[in-house]
Amino acid sequence: MVASPRESDAASEAAAQALRDSRLGELVDSEAPMGEAIWAAVGKTRGVVESITPGVGFLTVYALTTDVFLSVSAPVILAIVFIAVRLLTRTQALPAVAGLIGVTASATVAITSGRAEDNFILGLAVNALWVAGILLSLLFRRPLAGWLYGLLKGEPTWRSQPRLARIAYVATWMWVGIFGLRLAVQVPLYLAGEVSALAIAKLVLGVPLYAAGLWVTWLMFMHPRSPSVAVSR
Repeated sequence: MVASPRESDAASEAAAQALRDSRLGELVDSEAPMGEAIWAAVGKTRGVVESITPGVGFLTVYALTTDVFLSVSAPVILAIVFIAVRLLTRTQALPAVAGLIGVTASATVAITSGRAEDNFILGLAVNALWVAGILLSLLFRRPLAGWLYGLLKGEPTWRSQPRLARIAYVATWMWVGIFGLRLAVQVPLYLAGEVSALAIAKLVLGVPLYAAGLWVTWLMFMHPRSPSVAVSR
């Protein structure tokens, strides 16, 4: 059954609104100071702390004990603490709940296999899915970065603007590189069973690399535009 134009427009608007309500929505305002916009997009201090602390907790406990159960339990306990703090301070708990689901799923895999490195296997799978999805967007000539930009800025005609179309392809390939780099570094460490090195690599290639990618993408799209002639498709 093919969706009607009205249904397609409603779905697009719903997707756009969801993006604007997410952390990426912080990047929409091109007048926002660059540092502040990127910091808001990664969740500010609370978001960064909630993102990296579970990994630090796992690394610390594993380095001290090498016990699989204790090591994977640390991130779960920390995620529960984050939810409690958000509930007590009456702030949105959904990000912390999502974090709890992620670390619990990863912990379950590791406890089931008895291998500490399996705590990272779901994260590797997510990165692989991102690479596959982004490559598909390029294959179908709908680069993901451009599509997201169009939704966030309410600019559905971005593909007909040469400059924006070029930026969309470059930015999208950059994100292929970001997720691909994570896999290139972490997969060999996973296969070698280098748990501590794998945990450190995930921390380094996590929030810092993501923030750097947002920064470069933001600079490319928000740079003052030069006049361009529409491209006929």
